[in-house]
Amino acid sequence: VQLQASGGGLVQAGGSLRLSCASSELTFRPYHMGWFRQAPGKEREFVAGISRSGVTYFGDAVKGRFTISRDNAKNTIYLQMNALKPEDTAVFYCAASRRASFSVGYGATDSYNYWGRGTQVTVSS
Repeated sequence: VQLQASGGGLVQAGGSLRLSCASSELTFRPYHMGWFRQAPGKEREFVAGISRSGVTYFGDAVKGRFTISRDNAKNTIYLQMNALKPEDTAVFYCAASRRASFSVGYGATDSYNYWGRGTQVTVSS
């Protein structure tokens, strides 16, 4: 099962990007969804998550700057990133989780069952 993340690119500090995640193989509606990122030499880091019912969670590094949303009709989730900083530079991955409870474990990579290939986000200073 493949998830396709898109929307990455090069942006100046302070700018915005919107990432999208879609799949032709997996219907997102019954899944909790998340975004993670991984910078070179660093571990994969939780960015944001959204439950089946629309409850959202954010990593401390992005609170107040990023928002996550889902459009089940389009089978797509979005990550709106504002006020970008050079330290946001990373490959961003979307993922789907079928955990019974998302409020516990939403930030752990092993809570997710399916992953996308990632999209590069580069923020210049």
